[in-house]
Amino acid sequence: HRLVVLLALHGWALNLYPREIFAKMLVQPLLRALNECLKFSVDENQVSHFQPSRQAVPVIVAVISWLHTIAEESNLASPTDFYSDGVSQISVGALFDDLQRMKRASPRERSKNFHICAYPFLLSPGCKRNLLQMESQIEMYKAMLGDIKFSESQRQITVDPYFHLEIEREHLLKQTLEKIKQTDAKEIRKRLRVSFKGEEGIDAGGVTKEFFQLLSEELFEVNSGLWSTKYGNDVNWFNSDNTWNDNNYELIGLLFGLALYNSVLLDVRFPLAVYRKILGLPLGLEDIIDDDLRKGLQQLLEYEGDDVEQVFCLNFEVTWMELGEEKRLELKPDGANIPVTNENREEYVLRYVRWVLVDSIQPQWDSFEKGVMKVMESSSLDLFLPEELELLVVGSPDLDFEALEVNTKYEGGYDKNSPVIKNFWKFVREAPKDTQVQLLKFATASCKAPIGGLGKMDFMIQRAGPDSAQLPTSHTCFNTLILPDYGDNYEKLADLLGRAIIECEGFGLE
Repeated sequence: HRLVVLLALHGWALNLYPREIFAKMLVQPLLRALNECLKFSVDENQVSHFQPSRQAVPVIVAVISWLHTIAEESNLASPTDFYSDGVSQISVGALFDDLQRMKRASPRERSKNFHICAYPFLLSPGCKRNLLQMESQIEMYKAMLGDIKFSESQRQITVDPYFHLEIEREHLLKQTLEKIKQTDAKEIRKRLRVSFKGEEGIDAGGVTKEFFQLLSEELFEVNSGLWSTKYGNDVNWFNSDNTWNDNNYELIGLLFGLALYNSVLLDVRFPLAVYRKILGLPLGLEDIIDDDLRKGLQQLLEYEGDDVEQVFCLNFEVTWMELGEEKRLELKPDGANIPVTNENREEYVLRYVRWVLVDSIQPQWDSFEKGVMKVMESSSLDLFLPEELELLVVGSPDLDFEALEVNTKYEGGYDKNSPVIKNFWKFVREAPKDTQVQLLKFATASCKAPIGGLGKMDFMIQRAGPDSAQLPTSHTCFNTLILPDYGDNYEKLADLLGRAIIECEGFGLE
């Protein structure tokens, strides 16, 4: 009876509320009601406690969850239509407590108790990032406590909270892989601290960001042999021909996980299918990277004639070239002798897609996933959608410098009306896109915007004394630009800032 009612309601929603009005008429009113009911209190110690309305919130969320299922099945709304402002305003500590209680609970206990984190579609990407960061911080603390040492001779306890990585720029990738290979997994789960040999910079986050930026350039170079060259330079996909390098795939996965664990952006060009695989989600025809192959398989499915066998001339076998030699693989037993027909074409497409995205790269993927999970095994990655996880890993290429200007803070006597500040933002607005990206990298050690965009990123411009011929510098660990007061001389600012962002690299303290 309940199933019949749900199916009837499903049909009612689909018939009366098409995509144009589904979110506006059904989802948004419920989200407004939810936001009113979500409450949290602050105790005398300034600690926030999440206190949802015991009766209203679970009921409202249950209905929104049902609408979310319909929207996913029928493409009636986007994920952003379900983000709750009320949930976003709950403190990360209160949300984290809710998440941990949910993870510790048995299935029976979960069915009896309400947990807002059981409905991750309500959480914005920023909320999910904050929860993941708190999880990582606690894991780092545990790793530190697990490494406490007692010196009998000195009668004292010592503890090192960091995983130290000291490397030479000239041998960045080789030395990093060697160091990672020799390090225990428990040590890797401490907070990462990077230093470049011969440079005096102290890593408060900026050196680590630059390290991963430089590492990405080598690690994800398409022509390295680890990645397929079939899809050009803009896609990193596992090279199925590379059967001799499983250890390196595991190390790459470990470094990928390490960047995620330490909240550092990576310059990697994985297709969305990789993030779906990390999250354990099923893959489909839409995940095929090769446009021609995807369109060809789609045409096979959509062909309306009853002569598929004669028109397409396919059988349950795939062929490909490996090291100059043609290889063949049957998609099912005796597949070479089984033609693709109107009746079995869906099975053919399913088996073909599975071979391309799963079976053909299984050894490489298993090694990569093993490396990722060495660092991220106990994390709550399942809160994320694939698109959200991709944003968390690589950031957004959409750079809204107007939003950054609004959000920027000033120190040392500067304010938004200082002549040099006005000239700085004039330089940013008039600069070509490549220069804007280089400027962002110079000031923050990253070429991308974090979740929420540049308007959500802490950024500061600090005065570096009076007018001089000194180049601007930066503290990338704090996203701070150190700018001498060039006054109203725009040409001087443009010249010296332009030189700084092109010429400067490294963390020497000269």
